[in-house]
Amino acid sequence: MISWQHIREALEEQLHHKLRTLLTLLGMIFGVGAVIAMLSIGEGAEREALQLIDELGLRNLIVEGKPVEEDRLREQRKHSLGLNRRDIEVAMDTLPFVRNWSAEKRVKTYLLFSEQGRSDAAVFAVSPSYFQLSHLQVASGRLLSEEDDRHFAQVAVLGPETARQLFPGGDAVGQLIKINHVWLRVVGVLADKQLSKSEFQGVKLGGEKNRVFISLDNAHRRFKFEPLESTLDAFRLELEPGANPLVAAESLRHLLQRRHNDIDDFDIVVPAQLMAQHRETRRIFTIVMSCVAGISLLVGGIGIMNIMLASVLERTHEIGLLRAIGARRKDILTQFMVESFTITTLGGLLGIVLGFALAAVIAWYAGWAVGFSLTAILVSVGVCALIGMVFGLYPAMQAAKLDPIVALQRE
Repeated sequence: MISWQHIREALEEQLHHKLRTLLTLLGMIFGVGAVIAMLSIGEGAEREALQLIDELGLRNLIVEGKPVEEDRLREQRKHSLGLNRRDIEVAMDTLPFVRNWSAEKRVKTYLLFSEQGRSDAAVFAVSPSYFQLSHLQVASGRLLSEEDDRHFAQVAVLGPETARQLFPGGDAVGQLIKINHVWLRVVGVLADKQLSKSEFQGVKLGGEKNRVFISLDNAHRRFKFEPLESTLDAFRLELEPGANPLVAAESLRHLLQRRHNDIDDFDIVVPAQLMAQHRETRRIFTIVMSCVAGISLLVGGIGIMNIMLASVLERTHEIGLLRAIGARRKDILTQFMVESFTITTLGGLLGIVLGFALAAVIAWYAGWAVGFSLTAILVSVGVCALIGMVFGLYPAMQAAKLDPIVALQRE
């Protein structure tokens, strides 16, 4: 049994050689610090990625029209009308794994103001389900509804930044705004999602902060669009639970290519695939950092073994005396194992402090997200304990094997 007496004696022994102990600890401190920092940054990156991917919807497929020069667009329109409502209807009727949809179209604006201010916000015409599939919530008022679409209601929902620009003096809900030549009443203001980044894996995020959302059907009725423009800029399809996003995307691509006569005028964004790419990048980063941390811990373990072997040589006479007064081999083995375990644990605790500090500095300097977790601490402590047991075993066995008579005769 390991008692407090063993641990106290081990600490006293290390305090007798403060500088040597500190130098021995450095390998463990830096190794554990690297592990803690790596796991903390990885945890923060995972949480941040989940927040960002929520903007796109993990179970969504996003179809976006490709921008094309006017001359080429004119040629394309002979074979393809671009993205349109019929594409969505056919996808809903043909693909069994699609459960919901939303669509959007940008409205070109030359004027956007209220009685209290002006704004340069982008205006988007959207279907009512757009907010649900984009995981957008209202801070005040309400969202657009099916009733608004059916009655071509002249209503609008503002992003939080747009609301501050147009109505710096108070609540925007119920107020009037003018977009180009059309007056609309504000029925809601979106909640600010406070995203940490403006893009994820190359996909732009958070644009709704400075946008105005109006009814899609109302926009097509009251605003002018270019003759060659597609009726939709993009649409989203929500997949049934359990559907494979990659297989679904391939099926959708094949369907749209047939409908568009193989004209390459759209892209499909698969948020689940972006998340998988992010996790693969994180996995590679973790492997590289683990190798670096592992090498540091290995060097630290070798240093501990070296210092413990030196300690055995220094204390040979002491070991002989202990054996002469009745100490068993098991007692000697335990004492040296406890010393090894104590020094690695101490290095691990100091490494945890260094790791958290290092992660905080990296987060501040590089702007990365950091998430401290219990897993990081448990893994680090476990690794330290294992190193203490493995690298302390051989010196402890050497000490236990010493012949007491020979040990007492050695100076």
